[in-house]
Amino acid sequence: MQPRLTNPAMLLPDTMQALMTLGAAAKNNIVPTPTLELLYLRASQINGCSVCVDMHTRALKGSGETDERIAAVAAWRDAPYFTDAERAALALTESATRLSDRSDPVPDTVWNEAALHFDEPALATLVLNIALINLWNRLNVPTRQVAGEWIKSAAAKKWQQEQALAAAR
Repeated sequence: MQPRLTNPAMLLPDTMQALMTLGAAAKNNIVPTPTLELLYLRASQINGCSVCVDMHTRALKGSGETDERIAAVAAWRDAPYFTDAERAALALTESATRLSDRSDPVPDTVWNEAALHFDEPALATLVLNIALINLWNRLNVPTRQVAGEWIKSAAAKKWQQEQALAAAR
């Protein structure tokens, strides 16, 4: 497999730095990292982004997540492995990712359930991270980025080190 184009954020250097800065700011330790990784994986599954599915499956596995939880993300509603807060975050992720699927893309029931488990700063964290993973998916999918190739890059090595540090905290 070959990508159609180098990732657009890599072609425009200031863009990559801006996205990395925004991503770092949006990961603010308000929402647990495993919850964020679950929502990254779910949005990427919905969007068919093999790069991000690969990346976030690796991140979950590297942080000690069980195979059962990782495998069940696509069917989280019917799996017993998730907390109520994680379920609320996953429901919000699905609604915010599938904006055109219904006239009320994020129904009050979904938002209110999330608000039961997350305060306003945490909701802001969730919404920003959902938007960011959707942005990454929308960069990777049209340009047909190849899953697994990112792991060879210097940026990936830095990302892996950051993930290891975050998991150690």
